[in-house]
Amino acid sequence: MDAIRPSKPRLLLFAFGDFAFNLFWQSVMLFLLFYYTDALDIPIGVAATTYLVASVWDGIANFAAGVLVDRRHSSLRFGAILVAGAVPLGLCFGLIYMPPIGSGALLVASVLGAHLLFRTAYAAVNVPYLAMTARISADPGDRAFVAGMRMLFGTAAAVLVALCTVPVGRWLTGSTASQAYFGAAILFATIGAIILMIVGLTYRECALVERPIPRSVKAALFSLAGNRAYVTLSAAMMAMIVAITVLNKSVLYYFKYLLNDPEAGQLALASMGIVSGMAIPLWMLLGRVIGMRALWLIAAGLGMIGLLLFGAVDVHRTGLMQIFLIGMQVMIVGLNFVFWAMLPNTIEYGEQATGFHVEGTVFGVAALLQRIAIGLATAILGWSFWSVGFVPNVEQSSATLSGMRATVVVVPLIFLALSCVAMLLNPLGRERASKLEAEPA
Repeated sequence: MDAIRPSKPRLLLFAFGDFAFNLFWQSVMLFLLFYYTDALDIPIGVAATTYLVASVWDGIANFAAGVLVDRRHSSLRFGAILVAGAVPLGLCFGLIYMPPIGSGALLVASVLGAHLLFRTAYAAVNVPYLAMTARISADPGDRAFVAGMRMLFGTAAAVLVALCTVPVGRWLTGSTASQAYFGAAILFATIGAIILMIVGLTYRECALVERPIPRSVKAALFSLAGNRAYVTLSAAMMAMIVAITVLNKSVLYYFKYLLNDPEAGQLALASMGIVSGMAIPLWMLLGRVIGMRALWLIAAGLGMIGLLLFGAVDVHRTGLMQIFLIGMQVMIVGLNFVFWAMLPNTIEYGEQATGFHVEGTVFGVAALLQRIAIGLATAILGWSFWSVGFVPNVEQSSATLSGMRATVVVVPLIFLALSCVAMLLNPLGRERASKLEAEPA
């Protein structure tokens, strides 16, 4: 069957689903660890460990969802999954910010339980949505357009979350910090659920080609293992995720404890999001000229230069820190765009190499690896801060502040370099990507 070319408005509406997902995701990425430590007074080592456990579980749930997508690819109604899962996902998101009952071990157990429920619900809805990016169009140009628009919508959600979580939450609840987070979570959950239902109801599949899939999970995994494009892209992604997660999760701590200006930290997160929206079209244009693999190396190289400069200059002013973070965010946007633009193309590469089309497993394993990387990065950050004596809501010693700053510089620098090594081994250069585009789906 010939592939159906979707209209740009339909692609835009589909990509708008990422706005909803990022209302949830950006909140968890930017605020949840800080909420645990500075609103609930959970020791950072314990908080980071619970985050690691939830992230690994999230990865497992994403993998299971990806396998299910492959097993039931011909019978699943992806739009219906988004509609059915939207409200449960929103409810579970509210639970992770609900002020917990009890203290000590009971507090930690309730926090972890709510986090695990949310991660399970998120995987059940998000993995089908990701698999839909390979089905919304068979054209690589359309996929790159969707990847870029998803990032723009995700960026808009990140700005909204960064700017509105604390002030809007306080306005809605008129009360304490923990209740303010809960009020904002209810608002985001409502908006996100409505958007996902609209996207699900209007989704139309436009890449309707039947392809062989492996008969077992083991065969699917072996198929991925033989897909060099996927393996190297995933390795680069994991290294990149560790680097940017450590950097992003340190922002609120850096502004509160090193710069004594916590409100400026929220503004910095929003500024980073705004710059992302401006940078995405530029990365998209540059990628068309030089190719995705070269784009990754340029973005990561710029990031490493920025980290070296930051390490050489002891930043103690809010303005300079915001400039540094904005520059790093431009790099982060480039790397994320390359990953999401290249990932659907690894499916076709793997199909040519192994004879199997495993879109669900591709996205499921990618999500598993991403969540593991996020969990490891959070643990590295939390344990590093803990090892240098960090205690929330008290004045830190000079040795502790120096140790916190070293973590922010050294860890991202190492892992960005590792991501470049992995990307140099990826076979999807411009020539190969052009060949995939020319071949019929």
